[in-house]
Amino acid sequence: MSFLISAPASGSGKTTVTLGLLRAFSRINPVRSAKSGPDYIDPAFHAAASGGPCVNLDAWAMTQDRIRALAAGSGPLIVEGAMGLFDGAPPAGKGSSADLAKILHLPVVLVIDAGRMAGSVGALAQGFIRYDPDLRVAGVILNNVGSPRHEGMLRAALQDITVFGALPRDAALHLGSRHLGLVQAQERPDLEAFLDHAADLVTQHLDLTALQKLNTPRPCAGASHHLAPPAQRIAIARDAAFAFAYPHLLNDWRAGGAELQFFSPLADDPVPDADFIYLPGGYPELHAGRIAANARFMDSLRHSKALIYGECGGYMVLGDGLVDGGGTRHAMAGLLRLETSFAQRKLHLGYRHLHAAQGPFAGHWAGHEFHYASTLRADGTPLFTASDATGAALPPMGLIAGRVAGSFAHLIDAFAIVSPETAA
Repeated sequence: MSFLISAPASGSGKTTVTLGLLRAFSRINPVRSAKSGPDYIDPAFHAAASGGPCVNLDAWAMTQDRIRALAAGSGPLIVEGAMGLFDGAPPAGKGSSADLAKILHLPVVLVIDAGRMAGSVGALAQGFIRYDPDLRVAGVILNNVGSPRHEGMLRAALQDITVFGALPRDAALHLGSRHLGLVQAQERPDLEAFLDHAADLVTQHLDLTALQKLNTPRPCAGASHHLAPPAQRIAIARDAAFAFAYPHLLNDWRAGGAELQFFSPLADDPVPDADFIYLPGGYPELHAGRIAANARFMDSLRHSKALIYGECGGYMVLGDGLVDGGGTRHAMAGLLRLETSFAQRKLHLGYRHLHAAQGPFAGHWAGHEFHYASTLRADGTPLFTASDATGAALPPMGLIAGRVAGSFAHLIDAFAIVSPETAA
């Protein structure tokens, strides 16, 4: 069994359907999962639902060989798409879920929010099925169906299309959100009950046997590069404020012989003895006062002789101060001349071409930016030159000061897209 779950648009319910299927199938046999594109939050829900790790597969930032290598393995694979099926980066939509499905030869199951339609569902489904002749849309799952009568009207409009089932409207399946996406899996005390309810619902209303028969053989994984670790001993912040680290990067570092240690700034853990300290992104703005008050963590970070790198939220913690959403300034580590604010919110979103001439991640990188923080002050040497997905130049990103560096960009992979010309 292998397929990709997508939808005509965001908000159609594909994450909930994916989680229900992962939990339902994991009750029978182990099942693997993956998430299309740059996403930290959904994979944590996948892992909770399936009991196994979830990998990110990014058709914009990764080579096809890299994607195939990460997707390779034994057992069923369910991939959750991002946004709508054909939505990708400008100018030509590169990196869409459709691109990923074609790279892996995966059939697509389209989740349609049918709550406000009847006969029109046929035109919508037919349009997606016929839009790209190189893509196989195997059928649809109807979501948010109001009643058995409503389901009958929908099925009548889909007579020539495989319908894998119809999920009834259910308020208990709502997933709460905040400014960067869903509330994190680890913050939901009711997560297990939610996942079991979703699994029960899909088991009752979807044709799991038909879904299990979706299995296009995936091509053999080609040669894939592995990213060299930035140091031998790496200390990584991991808790509710620092949760956004890509598993494929950490796995590459392990494969390269690095020793990874995890610690919690929120628990006021001191930074472990290491050669490299990595503060990944997350939600430090929600815990700024607590982080600022945690003297053991802050003092050990300030006095460490290791190389230090902060990514997005971690970058803000390395600065002089962070202003929270209520306008209160909290003193941060003071290792970079940086002031950031959530009281002045502005969305920064998109893929990034990045090049660093120095620092722990010197070279060309594919990355992405997704945050609402505003930079009030950033004094010093920029870390990256940057351009967007179209190749248009952006202001330099990040700062580097001796052994300390960071930026708002999340690094995805190296060597995949090294210049705007190669992305064209």
